[in-house]
Amino acid sequence: MALFDRLKDQARTLQQSQGGHGATGGRSRGTGSGGGSRAQLVSVLKTQLGSLKTELKSGAYRDASMAMCALVAAADGHVDPAERQHVESMILSNDVLQNFPPEQLRQRFNKHVDQLTHNFPHGKAEAMQDIAKAAKKPTEARAVIQTGMVIAGADGDFSQAEQMIIREACAALGVNPAEFQL
Repeated sequence: MALFDRLKDQARTLQQSQGGHGATGGRSRGTGSGGGSRAQLVSVLKTQLGSLKTELKSGAYRDASMAMCALVAAADGHVDPAERQHVESMILSNDVLQNFPPEQLRQRFNKHVDQLTHNFPHGKAEAMQDIAKAAKKPTEARAVIQTGMVIAGADGDFSQAEQMIIREACAALGVNPAEFQL
């Protein structure tokens, strides 16, 4: 729970520094089981990404985001069909990713998932290469990390494996994981 609270606070700070409008306003930490905090974090990250929609139209961002989504889905070493379908539906309904044709997104996501499920180390190396292509533009690099965090947090459980994958993506992108409290 504490990690999600820190991420939520960090996301709010990042959004304010980018001139965005906060989805959580002046509220701070959620109460109860922490599910509210996780939902708020995902909402804040989605809002941040939405505010950058016009800047996130490159093929590098598209490819890196699909690789990131696949890595997050496969972080625990496998992707069952229901999880694959769920992540694909989140991708296709994401406001920023609607900048791209759905079939391009599906094809790239499924390519990476197939590689990761067939041979995880090789698939991970391929995905990290695609992720690294977004490193040239800091806004895109951070957006790829945010996209991964939205996908990771959508089920209410930001696992250690997902955190590790996102930290590795930060390294590939030259982004300090501390910016995201990782």
